[in-house]
Amino acid sequence: MYKFKLVPMRLLMSVLFIGFFLFTKAQPVFNDKNVFEFRGVWIATVENIDWPSKRGLSNQAQKEEFITLLDRHQKNGMNAIIMQVRPSGDAFYPSTLEPWSEYLMGTQGLPPSPFYDPLEFMIKETHKRGMEFHAWINPYRAVFNVKKSSVAPSHISKLHPEWFLTYGDKKYFNPGLPQVWQHTNRIVRDLVSRYDIDAIHMDDYFYPYRIANKDFPDEKTYQQNKRGLNKEDWRRSNCDTIVKQLYASIHQIKPGVQFGISPFGIWRNKSKDPRGSDTKAGQTNYDDLYADILLWLEKGWVDYIAPQIYWEHGHPLANYDTIINWWDQNSYGKNLYIGHGMYKAGTNTPWRDKNELPYQIKRVRSLKNTSGSAYFSSASFNNNINNWNDSLQKKYYQKPALVPTMPWLVQYKVEAPIVNKQNSNSYQIQVKMVSSIKQYAILESTNNQFSVAAILMPDSKMINLNDLGIQKKTNTIYWLVAIGKQNQLSSLVALN
Repeated sequence: MYKFKLVPMRLLMSVLFIGFFLFTKAQPVFNDKNVFEFRGVWIATVENIDWPSKRGLSNQAQKEEFITLLDRHQKNGMNAIIMQVRPSGDAFYPSTLEPWSEYLMGTQGLPPSPFYDPLEFMIKETHKRGMEFHAWINPYRAVFNVKKSSVAPSHISKLHPEWFLTYGDKKYFNPGLPQVWQHTNRIVRDLVSRYDIDAIHMDDYFYPYRIANKDFPDEKTYQQNKRGLNKEDWRRSNCDTIVKQLYASIHQIKPGVQFGISPFGIWRNKSKDPRGSDTKAGQTNYDDLYADILLWLEKGWVDYIAPQIYWEHGHPLANYDTIINWWDQNSYGKNLYIGHGMYKAGTNTPWRDKNELPYQIKRVRSLKNTSGSAYFSSASFNNNINNWNDSLQKKYYQKPALVPTMPWLVQYKVEAPIVNKQNSNSYQIQVKMVSSIKQYAILESTNNQFSVAAILMPDSKMINLNDLGIQKKTNTIYWLVAIGKQNQLSSLVALN
């Protein structure tokens, strides 16, 4: 007969505690694109490009349209939307600082009736689908068309006309005025403090694209405050200032909220600067838009960039391959996502080639420092041009992906979930602080190669693998991981 010796409970718990962490030691590496990949879509509201489809829709129609496009993007495997909430010194949300956008109800300053908050609704629906919500603002555009746009009496261009300059058919905030910097900071601070957004996002519109034989009319402002700089450096300094200030404002209010910029695709041509790309772009960030993206990356004033690489591979002046390679070598350790020109699908010979987008995705995944893609824009997915929706669903984005973390933004450590097995396919799960969890993910690993099998909402209490369409394989290990607000992972817990 065997004799059993009683083990002290304290010792037993220590053994179990150590065993737990040894058992959950496995982790996918940060640059594993089978697990971590940004998959975003721009949703433009200016001129009703993507949403709402037209001005003056009923609340219900606006909501139904938004849910339809969200469901389409979720089905296509996306995990983030970049939603334009301030197209022209206006707002898609109630604001004491700027009027309601004309692109919502047809007249600037007119709220939806009966009243609801579109931004709050959009954020809730986006998060409900496990996707990030990036609030996209335009820092300088104030009136889209000075001849046609609806401009409310309460619009800032009416209250402070001295802050604005007209160039072509548009009115812009004067980038050289400290009052403009302060106003833009107030807008961003208001957005970040009131809404549960994951990021503030700005696009390529810093100084406007040049109009032939017409200079931007800021000479008077320059003469009043040169700061010892030539005019071009002064303009760049103005953009540097607002970017640096916004980064500080965002992280002062909510340190974990991201700040991203999607610049024009080319920083500078090599013919003008040996650090530039081997391209022949007619206009560039540095020389024409006065946006020194490399400086902002080097100084750490942005958390991610998504340069708009809207050229195809083999383009004679701006080859897709050349440009993405250049950005991959100049990301300065910040998250880099590539912007794809989906809006060009079917418009010319290169973009009628059904292999163009798959080629671009594969090239992105081959790059060491590039962590995903963003697509302009949402409406381009409406009709499955070139069968690219099918390609994403059935191949490239067939499995979900987690948004890559940004270690410098992480605010806390996520505790591993507690798992109680009910049967071979069902598990009860819980965490100490549900409020600290953004979502759960089920990972699978075969020969230490990880992929994402499913993403679950933070209020999940029970999981059933069969219900999630996961059929256990004998040579595969399944794991549950909790994900924090800054996309940080807990230790992995094996689902035996």
